[in-house]
Amino acid sequence: MLLNLKIENFALIDRLELDLYAGLNILTGETGAGKSIILDALDVALGGKVSVRMVRTGETRANIEATFSTNTAIAQWLTAQEIEALDADTLICSREITAKSNRTRVNGVVVNKQQIQDLRDRLVEITAQGQTILLSQSQQQREWLDNFGDQLLKNAISAQRQKVAKLFEAKERSRKALFERQQNERNRLQHLDMLQYQLKELEAANLGEPDELEQLQSDRQRLVHGVELQKQGYAVYEALYQNEGGLACADLLGKAEIMLTEMTTWDQEVASILELVSSALAQVEEAGRQINNYTNRLESDPEQLESIEQRINQLKQICRKYGTLPEAIAYTEKLQMELAELTDQSTSIEDLERQAAADAEALVKASQKLTELRRQTAIALEQSQVTNLKMLAMEKVRFQVGLYPMEPTATGSDRIVFEFSPNLGEPLQPLAETASGGEMSRFLLALKTCFINLKPLDQKNQKIQKEHKERKTQDLQEEPIRANTMVFDEIDTGVSGRVAKAIATQLWQISRSSQVLCVTHQPLIAAIADQHFHVSKQITGDRTQVQIRLLELAERKQELAQIVSGQVFEEEKKEGKGKKEKGKSLNDSANNINSSEVQAIAFAESLLEQALAIKTSNR
Repeated sequence: MLLNLKIENFALIDRLELDLYAGLNILTGETGAGKSIILDALDVALGGKVSVRMVRTGETRANIEATFSTNTAIAQWLTAQEIEALDADTLICSREITAKSNRTRVNGVVVNKQQIQDLRDRLVEITAQGQTILLSQSQQQREWLDNFGDQLLKNAISAQRQKVAKLFEAKERSRKALFERQQNERNRLQHLDMLQYQLKELEAANLGEPDELEQLQSDRQRLVHGVELQKQGYAVYEALYQNEGGLACADLLGKAEIMLTEMTTWDQEVASILELVSSALAQVEEAGRQINNYTNRLESDPEQLESIEQRINQLKQICRKYGTLPEAIAYTEKLQMELAELTDQSTSIEDLERQAAADAEALVKASQKLTELRRQTAIALEQSQVTNLKMLAMEKVRFQVGLYPMEPTATGSDRIVFEFSPNLGEPLQPLAETASGGEMSRFLLALKTCFINLKPLDQKNQKIQKEHKERKTQDLQEEPIRANTMVFDEIDTGVSGRVAKAIATQLWQISRSSQVLCVTHQPLIAAIADQHFHVSKQITGDRTQVQIRLLELAERKQELAQIVSGQVFEEEKKEGKGKKEKGKSLNDSANNINSSEVQAIAFAESLLEQALAIKTSNR
């Protein structure tokens, strides 16, 4: 659900912030007041086309920010895109437009066109200014048809789709297994020879420990330098412990220990020094013993050295062909497994072919059953949709759900096409190719009317709405709304009062399960709103600005009266102030103006009462 829209330096708007609510949000105002600019800004924030001309004259950049409430599906989308959630309840889509570039961000993270389009489809359905993306998508049309069928046939389509999806997975597995086996069979002997040769070479190397090469190189260094190590080890031993030509380190430390011991009898302050020297003497003696043992162990063994050299060369040759020693060991294990698979003839190609054919046949049969369920659903949807469209002043409309065969997939073997003809004598064509913007809006409105009771309410979004703001309209408590938003731009253009009532009723019904944002010039549609916003232009200095405000009850009556009467009041007032009408005094003219105003206000109040009756009867 759209919670807030911030617009800065966009077209005629310098700065504008709009809070939106659950239910039916209506925008009214004079033609050219800027209502469509606000809807255009929402479209741009969600990845719509932009131009540098959209930046307000005299400014260098425009910024638009749309805040939505989230749900489980949106949270999963954010996780899949590796975008951090700002909090548990909201999502922010923003767009910055400059002369050189424009960037779309989600929660502050720059996203590409595909990402924002994918997210847009989850957030809003915009039928403003020819935005017909969702209606033109065959995938979305299939989902609408199947959802309607679930309501009609007690979830039979969903159950059948699940069977089709499972059978499609089974068919793909068996097809893949057969294909791989056929490919392997063609090259099996040659491949076996190569694998056997490699495995023989690796197994002959008797690979074991991953660090064997490093250990062998260390042993070789010790054997190669055995004489030098013995010579230097003996020198170290003499220096530390026993020096025939003079005093060793241990002898000197021993003398120092004796002298310090005598000194402590006279002054205990040197006791700590004595302790250090005694510790050093013990460590030197231990080092002398260890170096002596090490030197005695050293030996020169030419045969062992030659054996180590041969093993090192063997391992290095293996590593040149198969990578590091750990990689060669891992590859050996992989070869053993692959050879086992290639030599396993427990399942023949004929068996795999029979299994693949059986799985494909089972998928076809399940898809045919799904097609039949869709045909039944299509007939009911066509009848319901045509009935709703005729109520919206489209008396000659024809609508058909085309089911065209295609290769079975996880969703069946049907390509769904909504086909539409708004005028008598015109052939049925795909909806996106023949419907105008207004017709598309009415089509979606009628379609959504068919789907009012399809999905359960989103409990999380109910809580969000309650915390966002609770409102009452004509003593009618706001009902919980799901977290999707529908936008209609002037859906009521050129319709009669009877059709306006039908549009108002359908909009109200839809707004009980979806948030609706609608621009209208029809007073009855405006009267049925949960929230009524007025859009106007204001001149400040030498600049024009677009402003919007939420109307209270008294203001709504004035606005409805203005919609009914147009500019009659203002013209009559000006005329009354400037001159006398023929055969009337100035006071008579003013009295007539006041009388017209009173009548218009009374008519506005009757519209609100009529709207309340519609709400009550459709709750």
